[in-house]
Amino acid sequence: MTGGPAGAYERMLAVAVAALHERDPERLWPLVAAALPGLCGGEALIYKLGEWTDRTGSMGFSPGAAAHLGRIDDIGDESMAVLRRGYPFADHYATAGAVRRPGTAHRMAGRGWARSRTAGTISRLMDADHVLAIPLPGTTTPVTGCLVYRAGADFTEDHVRAAEQVQPLLAGVEQQRQLLERLRATTAPAEATADSRLTPRQVTVLLLLADALTASAIAHRLGISVRTVHKHVEGLYRKLGTRDRVSTVLRAQEIGLLPRRVGR
Repeated sequence: MTGGPAGAYERMLAVAVAALHERDPERLWPLVAAALPGLCGGEALIYKLGEWTDRTGSMGFSPGAAAHLGRIDDIGDESMAVLRRGYPFADHYATAGAVRRPGTAHRMAGRGWARSRTAGTISRLMDADHVLAIPLPGTTTPVTGCLVYRAGADFTEDHVRAAEQVQPLLAGVEQQRQLLERLRATTAPAEATADSRLTPRQVTVLLLLADALTASAIAHRLGISVRTVHKHVEGLYRKLGTRDRVSTVLRAQEIGLLPRRVGR
């Protein structure tokens, strides 16, 4: 990453590799949250996933943010509502046609940022002066993604560019989390031993096969070659005792690795 912190590319690659091998969906975003602030000039991070209002929606902290905030229950409803509101990013990204490019609160709100309740709240809670939003690509909710915090001067253009380069990684991590959540929700406890025979990447390919994606589409989705996809598919055939895609999906449904499709 040109202009980014030393070794930023290597750290991002390490996060990507770790995410691909992680089997617990609940550990994926904490893993990212621990590394991401340092990749784009920040000191702490809050990530927000799913549908959001100023009263609902789950959030997670990087170790730096957790050190300042402590337990969520101790923050207070009013301060929590301010953090959830996502000023000024929610209004900016909700605008029709808005590009979901990373940006800083100061550049979006101008002089009004320093006088805002949000700036006062993060100063009091986290000893921070500036926020960099990294929206999750491909989402429509305004404040889905990461908010990175720092004290002192605002984030530089180099920091913003580094955040842009990280966005595809964030999209991949969220996709992996959703796939693992689907697997967890549909795998019967009694069949856990069958699932344990599959590698994390084979599990991902199996889920995409169930969605009727072609080898080319799977390769594009996962950023790997078509040849590698075929190798994973062959591994699935061998481990599940099948000979084609249809029988593989049916076998996976039979032993609880995939949900049965009603009406199909």
